[in-house]
Amino acid sequence: MAPPMGYRTTIAGSLPKPAWLAETETLWPRWRLDGPQLAEAKRDATRIAVAVQERSGVSCVTDGEQSRVHFVHGFLEALDGIDAQQKVRMGIRNDRYEADVPSIVGEIQRVRPVHLEEARFAREFATGTLKFTLPGPMTIVDTLYDAHYRDRKTAAFAFARVLNEEIRDLVAAGVDVIQLDEPAFNVYFDEVDEWGIDAVDAAFAGIACRKAVHVCYGYGIDANRKWKAELGAAWDQYAHIFPFLSRSSADEISIELAGSRVPPHVLAGLSGKDVAVGVIDVASDVVEHPEQVAATLEIAARYIPRERVVASTNCGMAPMNREIAYAKLRALGLGANL
Repeated sequence: MAPPMGYRTTIAGSLPKPAWLAETETLWPRWRLDGPQLAEAKRDATRIAVAVQERSGVSCVTDGEQSRVHFVHGFLEALDGIDAQQKVRMGIRNDRYEADVPSIVGEIQRVRPVHLEEARFAREFATGTLKFTLPGPMTIVDTLYDAHYRDRKTAAFAFARVLNEEIRDLVAAGVDVIQLDEPAFNVYFDEVDEWGIDAVDAAFAGIACRKAVHVCYGYGIDANRKWKAELGAAWDQYAHIFPFLSRSSADEISIELAGSRVPPHVLAGLSGKDVAVGVIDVASDVVEHPEQVAATLEIAARYIPRERVVASTNCGMAPMNREIAYAKLRALGLGANL
């Protein structure tokens, strides 16, 4: 086991799935198994994901999202009002890329817990702090075709309600940190201000655990790499949304920094929040040296009080090569300790 960290450590959420569980190095993998065999394989993959994080020195671990095909659709598939078979091809993240997405066909209802058993299993296996990740309301509505509400804000608050129900069960099961993933926040600035933060706060209402919001520039997939290449010399999206996030009820904001063109000075715009700084570039297969990780953390600490800095990954690692992802985790732990 790694020694105690100089900085607290976590990951954004997902890790690659083993080849015996699902297709590899793709964002929308198909399972290799089904029925009881699939359920057992998911549990085994979760054991590995948690163990690899803990051995790498990650102090706040996740289940690696090993039981979900996709970070959004893994939650949606258990809700009433969603038709997973009625798929529509549409542009998401302001038409950054196209995907075949399920449809909202009726009132959104959570008829049973979605991820409760996964969280219970991860809690039983993890020895320290456990984080569980869920898609945020704005990102959910940006990843669906809405044939029912016909209004993004109305749909977002419907999802905030069922997210709140889910979060209460996860916290009761022993989850220490709940993180809402909101990559859509980096795209729709006006909506973030007008209702996005309020929807996040509605999802977190009355929740008695540590609350985090993750906003990044996306997985290391071709569409995101192309989008980043077109953003210019300085990525100023965070400068627009950090003041809004500062007024949210979240305790921690998770962001991208390593290998990016985010001007570090914008971090000063996050007031009163802990900041999970992305020190691992998930869009590159080059494994960071621990010294590079430490240097990125020191840059962040110029603008954020050191005690509020947490070392993390830029985004989820689901589409990455598994061995490269594991090597990056080791660099994360070693670098934070430096």
